[in-house]
Amino acid sequence: MTITEVVQMQGHLIDSGALSRALDDILESGADYEIQDLVFGKTKNDESTARILISHEDDVALNDLLVRLQNHGVNPVETSDAELVPAPMDGVFPEGFHSSTNFETFVRITGDWVQVRNPEMDCGLVLRDGVVTTVPMSDVLEGEPVVIGFLGVKVIVPPPPRPESESVFEFMNSVVSSEKPQALQVRQIADQMRDCKAEGKRILWVGGPAIVHTGGAPALSRLVEAGYVDVLFAGNALAVHDIESNMYGTSLGVDLSKGSGVDHGHENHIRAINRVRSYGSIAGAVAAGAITDGLMYSMVKADKPFVLVGSVRDDGPLPDVYTDVIEGQRAMRAELENVGFSIMVATMLHAIATGNILPASIPLVCVDINPSTVTKLSDRGSAQAQGVVTDIGLFLEQLALELVG
Repeated sequence: MTITEVVQMQGHLIDSGALSRALDDILESGADYEIQDLVFGKTKNDESTARILISHEDDVALNDLLVRLQNHGVNPVETSDAELVPAPMDGVFPEGFHSSTNFETFVRITGDWVQVRNPEMDCGLVLRDGVVTTVPMSDVLEGEPVVIGFLGVKVIVPPPPRPESESVFEFMNSVVSSEKPQALQVRQIADQMRDCKAEGKRILWVGGPAIVHTGGAPALSRLVEAGYVDVLFAGNALAVHDIESNMYGTSLGVDLSKGSGVDHGHENHIRAINRVRSYGSIAGAVAAGAITDGLMYSMVKADKPFVLVGSVRDDGPLPDVYTDVIEGQRAMRAELENVGFSIMVATMLHAIATGNILPASIPLVCVDINPSTVTKLSDRGSAQAQGVVTDIGLFLEQLALELVG
């Protein structure tokens, strides 16, 4: 018996390739389709709409297909309230749970479309106190109502950024290119950061230790003092080498003023960790006068929050570092309130980890000397990521000059 479902799409379906990808998915799944209605937008700013009849011989396969199609913004025309099933135990979703995306999502509850709070990929949709929110698997509680399947769920896929040029053939047109004019990119990022602050929103930074290794920490400290760093995510290493540079003038034993190693310099970072641990926290070391300058000093003095989440390879670690990654994720999520812009510098793992918990609506810039870092961030679901391929120290110096002078 043939089972059918009528679905609809709306947006920039042609220039984004969303319609062709959806139709390819339908055919590759063994289903068939008939386009019942297709209305093209007249101008490049107008949206198009499509109404498609999908048919399949297998109802289970059709349901699986419809779930996948929601990632392209394909939603059923006729729908009912979302099905809610209690979680069977703490940390376990019921079978068939709706796996969320980072796109804007709505769930139909008792006839009303309710917007999902905090869109985040790879979570469940849980009804809590009349509000539907994304909840990671580790945090769902036994008995909480969880959305099942695709019925009663509507996903809104944002339009892709439109290229500035309409030319089919041109140079340096890739999303990630080390040959693009860096000064222009820095000015554009600075403008986005100014706009974010003007809207009363927060700027989230995600950083790696190369910020210190390349000599960029003083510039980032100036940005903290000027109010362009509202929250910082990092691992153990960024904080360690920043503190090492303040206490010993080295980063991983390399003299930052000369660019050469010093005798017994390999010991400096572990001695810095030990000293901070004796004060109980980074803030404690600052208060005691053991840390007198640097990025972490500026964050403490400006009373700006930072979340340091460690890894299995960490030395020490510093007392502020989360060694339980689940607790670290929770701390990161807790700092996302009112974030309007995110910039990720010289870190792959923490960039991807942060991208995974950010809604797709938050602008995201990734800066790294390695082009694959930017590409991998996009490949992990953060399609809104803009890439800048450059030396970190020079980038931060230019950005501080643009914003602070």
